Amino acid sequence: MGETDLSMRVANDLKELAAIAERVDEFCGQLGIGPAVAYQVNLSLDELLTNTINYGYADDAPHEIRIDLRVEAGRLTIRIEDDARQFDLSASDPEKADTTSSLDERRPGGLGIFLVHEMMDSVNYHWENNRNVVRLSKNIES
Repeated sequence: MGETDLSMRVANDLKELAAIAERVDEFCGQLGIGPAVAYQVNLSLDELLTNTINYGYADDAPHEIRIDLRVEAGRLTIRIEDDARQFDLSASDPEKADTTSSLDERRPGGLGIFLVHEMMDSVNYHWENNRNVVRLSKNIES
């Protein structure tokens, strides 16, 4: 793994989110990736990991979530792997997210995945060896 890679193994605990964001900010800063992209990556990770941690596990046991970031050919790719319940976020319809109603009128849910689809250039999902694998990518060339 080189200086254009970042690999993290974290517990299924919301307390991990701040440390993840700090490491992503540091990684992006070292590679000259602007704060706007770092923010979009962190917000996407926060949304996806919060959903996984809050809704993905049927037990209270510790589970490991793997997060890998890589920069190559002007593109930042993020891979998230977990053993939570199967959930294909790429099959979710971001068009159905209610972005026009007031906060009081909206039903909860769907907006986080909508944001991930809006901020990332690609969102892909597959189920492999009883694990969710999400791949996100973001063009970082100016």
